[in-house]
Amino acid sequence: MALTFKKTFLAIALATGVGTAYAKLPEGVEKVTSVEGITEYRLDNGLQVLLFPDKSQETVTVNITYHVGSKHENYGETGMAHLLEHLVFKGTPDHKDIPKELTDHGAEPNGTTWYDRTNYYETVTATPENIAWALDLEADRMINSFIAKKDLDSEMTVVRNELESGENNPIRVLLQRLMSTAYDWHNYGKSTIGARSDLENVDISNLQAFYRKYYQPDNATLIVSGKIDEEQIIKQIEEEFGDIPKPKRVIPELYTEEPIQDGERRVVIRRPGDVQMVGALYKTPAGPSEKFAATQILTQILGDSETGRLHDSLVKKGLAASSFGFPFQLGEPGALLFVAQVGKDKDIQKTEEAFLDALEGIKSKPITDEEVSRAKAKILKGIELSFNSSQGIALQLTEWVGMGDWRLLFLNRDRLEKVTAADVQAAAEEYLVNDNRTLGLFLPEQSPDRADSIARLDAEDVKAMLKGYKGREAVAQGEDFDPSQDNIDSRTTVSTLSNGAKVIYLPKKTRGESVVATVQLDLGNLEDLRNSGVIPSLTAGMLERGTTEHNRKELQSEFDRLKANVSIQGGTTQVTAKVETTKENLNEVIQLLEEVFKKPSFDAKELEVLKRERIVALEQQKQQPTSKVFTELGRHMNTYDPSHPLYAMSIDEQIAAIKDVKPEQLKTFHDNFLGAQAADIAVVGDFDKDAVQTALEKTLGEWNSKVDYQRIETSASDVESVNRFINTPDKAGAAFGAMTQLPLSDSHPDYPALVVANQIFGGGFLNSRLATRLRQKDGLSYGAGSFFSASSYDDKATFGAYAICAPENLAKVEVGFKEEFEKVIENGFTQEELDAAVKGMLQNRRIDRAKDNRLVGTLAGNLDLQRSMTWDKELEQKLESLTVEDVNDAFREHLSLDKISIIKAGDKAKAE
Repeated sequence: MALTFKKTFLAIALATGVGTAYAKLPEGVEKVTSVEGITEYRLDNGLQVLLFPDKSQETVTVNITYHVGSKHENYGETGMAHLLEHLVFKGTPDHKDIPKELTDHGAEPNGTTWYDRTNYYETVTATPENIAWALDLEADRMINSFIAKKDLDSEMTVVRNELESGENNPIRVLLQRLMSTAYDWHNYGKSTIGARSDLENVDISNLQAFYRKYYQPDNATLIVSGKIDEEQIIKQIEEEFGDIPKPKRVIPELYTEEPIQDGERRVVIRRPGDVQMVGALYKTPAGPSEKFAATQILTQILGDSETGRLHDSLVKKGLAASSFGFPFQLGEPGALLFVAQVGKDKDIQKTEEAFLDALEGIKSKPITDEEVSRAKAKILKGIELSFNSSQGIALQLTEWVGMGDWRLLFLNRDRLEKVTAADVQAAAEEYLVNDNRTLGLFLPEQSPDRADSIARLDAEDVKAMLKGYKGREAVAQGEDFDPSQDNIDSRTTVSTLSNGAKVIYLPKKTRGESVVATVQLDLGNLEDLRNSGVIPSLTAGMLERGTTEHNRKELQSEFDRLKANVSIQGGTTQVTAKVETTKENLNEVIQLLEEVFKKPSFDAKELEVLKRERIVALEQQKQQPTSKVFTELGRHMNTYDPSHPLYAMSIDEQIAAIKDVKPEQLKTFHDNFLGAQAADIAVVGDFDKDAVQTALEKTLGEWNSKVDYQRIETSASDVESVNRFINTPDKAGAAFGAMTQLPLSDSHPDYPALVVANQIFGGGFLNSRLATRLRQKDGLSYGAGSFFSASSYDDKATFGAYAICAPENLAKVEVGFKEEFEKVIENGFTQEELDAAVKGMLQNRRIDRAKDNRLVGTLAGNLDLQRSMTWDKELEQKLESLTVEDVNDAFREHLSLDKISIIKAGDKAKAE
């Protein structure tokens, strides 16, 4: 929809501040209600609008949710909602190349389809141009999308490729079979991806009719969050969407209800694989039901992958490698899923018995107040922290809109707080019973025990629940922060702890007084790390699994109490802790992190659990085409001998090494190598700098490793190029990979040009040359692109490309990659491509700086590199000054097909 004169004037007003004080709502707009900083409006044509202003964000998220999902599909239409999601990216008369526009505006976009709804969103930097464009795009494709036969033909193979990729995922296959077995009539039993036959035979006229029926203003909710002026943005929304007429058609209400299940059901899947699984599905109340909060708590208590009862009963006892639970919170009665993964050499029958005993034996092992308290703390922490991200809230609201009303987000939170152990016990005793169970194995039961109180809720039920609901006071607001490099540098300060550890601080007022921090510990040196193998990685993996003062479950409970998300990861030469919490809890979190760093218990049972998890994950990779391709490419490029710390082990070597590790080895490594004298620490958000400095000094200022740290230098590998095929029998999907290494760092004069060249060739959102060729034009691949990275320390850079496809299309994918590569060599990129790529990249980099959890990592890295954000600013200036000749010359000078190694993996019989 092209900008009218009024829209153009409004965009100018937003940029200049002219006419910003509107006395009343525009004609055709009604204010409905406000809850905790979110305000609902309604346009005359039926469009529901939710606005969430957050001046602390430098970004704006425009998210439109349509009340249509896979449950609205009729016979022969399965997968239509998801297929339509793909086609709406194909353009309109005024937005002919949406993927290119998204990239040009530096957007972070996506579209998703679920049972109850479909949504499209883009997060952009908060400029008047970007906001006007995003609103115009969504208003235009609401009613003017092409939905053309030629686009359906090309996208069909892409969607089919996505379906085939899912068929390679054992958990996804198990879930699909469980859902289809559990549901007799309701469409929740059908996967959103749809049936292959429906996808391959869908008539374009049926798809167009589906689009015209559901993609209308009276069936949509527009959510705009971030740095917006509410009075201005509602006028702009009315200008964009208000002229769309309210359709005369009436969408009939869905009335199919799933009957009460009258006995246990089973499904057995037999197909190649490396991991056994047992899954159980239980019917549960609808998401809006007041009973669902207890179901959420129950899921957390039983299914938490680290501290749940299933973990204790199965994983800790060696009966499973991992376990988890997931509640399907839907607009109508849904389901509760539990899964345990079991090594292929284990007795699945023993696991099944313990699995069901843990789930259905709660009557004899009642839910405790302590368990409920821990589960509440973790779930409520997640809800509270989510309000610190305007994008996160915009996307979270989509789920509640799909369930019936956005305010359910707050009502459900209130209900969670009131849940008691008795409520959870009652939910377990009613829902987790054999006659309400669908399992991978059949177990006979003589006495029926049915969950017969589950009832469907209609719109009036939900409306009655929320009548007069006001919510609570909105959380603390953040400041209007400018994420420019100059402002970041002017706001940051650097200090040093007694042992030499460096700390960089960026204080700012944030929404909810949130704060993020990262602590990077550099470890060891070349000679002392020789033959260390998997020990450094396993040592890091054990840090969060219990200390001498708190076991794993107690440790997680403490972090939940402090409203802190803490993750620790590590490899051969570094351990990194990432923290997200609030101002009032940061210092206490630092104290707890000290305990995690310095006093790990290295419990033998927990180590066995970790080893099983790692081994099962590796076993799964052995037959996954993409994993096979890039494992082999990585090993081909790696020229280090087996004793070298950076040697690339094969999957079998990793498995064998993991099996041999003993707790004593990890303790020794920890005692010798971990310390903070070479640490780089960054803190961003709302905090008291002096208090944090004191806390860090007390906890890390005198903690030094016994082994000296010295960075291990690397260099680009000079290896012959190869072209190999790996057979992965009976896999529906296949993978293509290409890679080469270059002797240059990110300080090389050609680095900016190569970054842009990669963006044009295989980066961006579906509009790169490679994606346009393999996905948009040829319809061969669901995912295709390229990547480029360069070390900040050494002359070592990596360029590569990837694609997933059907095995029979591997040869075509390789031809497509080579032809597009040679086109660049022969004809080069264009000025238009260069301008669009640079514009989009600069905006995307600004988004990165505006997100605290990304910025904190950049600042920590800058400490180690002795850089400031000025380096980042100068890089962007170099990007802006590039000529098309610079980019073409750099591509031709540093890259050539004869130096690129190619590896493909797929079912050989199908490929031939």
